[in-house]
Amino acid sequence: MHIVDRRLNPRGKSLENRQRFLRRMKGAVQQAVKRSLQNRNIRDVLDGGEISLPIDGMAEPSLRRGDGGIRDHILPGNRAFVEGDILPRPPGSRGGKPKNAGEGDGEDGFRFVLTREEFLDVFLDDLELPDLAKRRLAETEEETPFRAGYSVSGSPSNIAVGRTTRLAMMRRVALGRPRREEIEALQRQIEECEDDEARLALEAKLKSLTEKSRRIPYIDPLDVRYRRFENEPKPVAKAVMFCLMDVSGSMSEHMKDLAKRFYLLLYLFLSKRYKKVEIVFIRHTDKAEEVDEETFFYGPATGGTLVSSALAAMRAIIAARFDPAEWNIYGAQASDGDNAHSDGNLSGQLLREILPLCQYFAYIEVGEEGGDSSISRSPLWMLYDGIRSELQPLSMRKVCRRNEIFPVFHDLFQKRDAQSKVTP
Repeated sequence: MHIVDRRLNPRGKSLENRQRFLRRMKGAVQQAVKRSLQNRNIRDVLDGGEISLPIDGMAEPSLRRGDGGIRDHILPGNRAFVEGDILPRPPGSRGGKPKNAGEGDGEDGFRFVLTREEFLDVFLDDLELPDLAKRRLAETEEETPFRAGYSVSGSPSNIAVGRTTRLAMMRRVALGRPRREEIEALQRQIEECEDDEARLALEAKLKSLTEKSRRIPYIDPLDVRYRRFENEPKPVAKAVMFCLMDVSGSMSEHMKDLAKRFYLLLYLFLSKRYKKVEIVFIRHTDKAEEVDEETFFYGPATGGTLVSSALAAMRAIIAARFDPAEWNIYGAQASDGDNAHSDGNLSGQLLREILPLCQYFAYIEVGEEGGDSSISRSPLWMLYDGIRSELQPLSMRKVCRRNEIFPVFHDLFQKRDAQSKVTP
């Protein structure tokens, strides 16, 4: 018996085989995705594409004959061996070890193409918002019914009388169903008619109209409409992420690129992982402004640096739109650490007012390429480090190279046990 699977799969792919392969090689695929993120452009950082996997450990488990025993082989077209000869092993196959460099052709890594959805699933597999204390956002939802048009089936209590009546009248008019007044008027004409031939003609017409009236019912089952309701998911918890980015003149293009990469990972993580989450984009020089996504990532700007302007804008937006009693508030700030000397005290005061309202606040300090990410003595870093020592929900990292962005992002937002704290 032969079974032919005709289920629809993506063209040129075996969906079940792909999913089994991704499950079996999950660790290797995650490492390959992390490596691929280091060299991609901002616009296509998570667009899927080709990744390279090591061949070691990719073989499927299989049954094979063990060594020993007597076996007969039939070699078609054999001209080199006779019965009783011992077949030599192929060169380079002893023990399944690969050849050393210079001993022959080696094997390249296995190349595998991931779709955008597969790439995002692997990327987001072990990430979450830390300390989402005011109940879960994506996993726990309430549903409220809302009107969603009409349907041809449903509960009798949901019959739309007005809609049904209008459809029945439209059908009767379209099919030319005789009206009751027309039949009654014809009956009166028959009663008043004295001419036998005219009476017979009127009676024939009355019979035709009566039969047509029976064939075309006043209300047909096809006319009946029911009010339709659908359930709209309503989140029982609300979260907002504030993205604060320094775009002043002290930020070089390399620094801005690092900050944008971090925020792009954060934006895609939030929009993909959580259904209902607000994202507020704030960029600042010596003045702060709330902007849209396109302006935040790609709009040019320059000027002096006043970090307090961004923190003041965040505090004002929280007071106006996000009640801390109902919202899980998060913040992520990226800067080169430069700030006006006279602005330090005000920035520290504003941050101390904001942190008690937040579930979590992450500060990313970007530096020039080739710098040492383990040493930070910028004015803003020292100010924030002092505030962090007060046991505030503040985490700080510094990055100088592209390949440090993903490890830092992953470290800040990786899944943790319910009782564990975010490591500063």
